[in-house]
Amino acid sequence: MISVKDLDLIFETNDGPVQALSNVSLEIEKGDFVSFIGPSGCGKTTLLRTIAALEKPTSGNLLVNGLSPEDARKNRAYGYVFQAAGLYPWRNIYRNVSLPLEIMGYKKNEITRIVEKVLKLVDLTGFEKKFPWQLSGGMQQRASIARALSFNANILLMDEPFGALDEIVRDHLNEQLLKLWETTNKTICFVTHSISEAVYLSTKIVVMSPRPGRITDIIENTLPSNRPLEIRDSKEFLSVSQRVREGLRSGHSYE
Repeated sequence: MISVKDLDLIFETNDGPVQALSNVSLEIEKGDFVSFIGPSGCGKTTLLRTIAALEKPTSGNLLVNGLSPEDARKNRAYGYVFQAAGLYPWRNIYRNVSLPLEIMGYKKNEITRIVEKVLKLVDLTGFEKKFPWQLSGGMQQRASIARALSFNANILLMDEPFGALDEIVRDHLNEQLLKLWETTNKTICFVTHSISEAVYLSTKIVVMSPRPGRITDIIENTLPSNRPLEIRDSKEFLSVSQRVREGLRSGHSYE
């Protein structure tokens, strides 16, 4: 689904060039749930934005569904969920979720069918007429996920969507996201700062170093697909978490 090879990205700033990504290579298969983890400023979000054609690499090759990122964007290959829900306060939840479909020219009855379906997927049925300010932060993010799912893209790009939420809400949304992934079979790229979250959610964990962002380890997660929250106390979970932690520590040797 996503192929990255020898990718470099350098930002030109008033203080001179800043290398955000260096020699990044990665293959993401259909149906993978890939988490990107690393310290602040390591290029996790930059890599996600490059996949989404929101940033342009300086060198290297990047393909999304066999296309350039720009062509993949035009083909609506992915939905993007940002750190903030980004809902329009003057539109109710139904009309926030329906916005991409309206822009794409879907017919009204088709929009209604799709919005009802994706709101059910994120457990927001019954909240269609509520406005964003009437919902909790977790519910707003679920509405944002529904909006990203509305046009049925194969890939879901998620930039630390639960980072600002408390631990109880975050745990609940992690469980819901796993169920959503199992139901839809989307390919998910997920940025996080949480080792526990990365290990709990992912089939593959990409560990990145401080700037310039490099991949220091790619960990194939051996946990079973059935993952109750209690699995986080298991020896296998702790073993994978320790490997992620060691990868993060070793990455600091580049400083």
